[in-house]
Amino acid sequence: MIEVKNVTKLFDGKPAISDISMQFREGQTNLIIGRSGSGKTVLLKCILGLHEADRGEILYDGRSFTRMRQKDRKEIRKEVGMVFQGGALFDSLTVEQNVRFPLDMFTLMGAREKAARVDFCLDHVNLTGAHRLFPSEISGGMQKRVAIARAIALNPRYLFCDEPNSGLDPETATLIDDLIQMLTREFGMTTIINTHDMNSVIQIGESILFIHKGEKCWEGTRHNILTSGNEVLDDFIFANKLYAQMRKEKNGSH
Repeated sequence: MIEVKNVTKLFDGKPAISDISMQFREGQTNLIIGRSGSGKTVLLKCILGLHEADRGEILYDGRSFTRMRQKDRKEIRKEVGMVFQGGALFDSLTVEQNVRFPLDMFTLMGAREKAARVDFCLDHVNLTGAHRLFPSEISGGMQKRVAIARAIALNPRYLFCDEPNSGLDPETATLIDDLIQMLTREFGMTTIINTHDMNSVIQIGESILFIHKGEKCWEGTRHNILTSGNEVLDDFIFANKLYAQMRKEKNGSH
């Protein structure tokens, strides 16, 4: 579990996020949602240590990341997997080499052990046999799956995904959502997903934090988000044409 306690981050003396608290539980797909500029990326970067919070505390399974020395933070980061927006694969490396990269960088595994781990990860994202292909030779959805395989290569306790469905068609995006949720449950990871994709929210939002203008505006699950009664949240949700139609039909039924 990752716990955020009353976290505030200032830029030029003005709060980008203010007094946010949330528990992100293991084995669940935890989503941070909000409009562009709402502060969700700032919060994610604070949790990762890419920004230092000006106030508040961040804990990884009870370990205070905020108060740690850099040496100890490096140990935490070895337990973190990251799926970047766009995938961020190395174009000059094959699929196999991309997935093996963190193993080469951070482990003392032998060649056979690395090869077995790469096979295991690629099998889990349904890319068996794609080892020798380059990113330019595979689809966008396959590239995202390679990025996920790379993210789980070190068997992380914590998985962060930044807009994992960006640039994907709806069908492929659904496959990526299902894959992330399946891996989260199988490996018992604490997964945090930064997204504005309402289809992802409705499909895999087991725990949802909605941020508006830098403040926590609502928390809940996919089961009660459409009936939250929160006007700001409703405006965000129903900005999507599909969900706007759902609201129209819902209101018309009363």
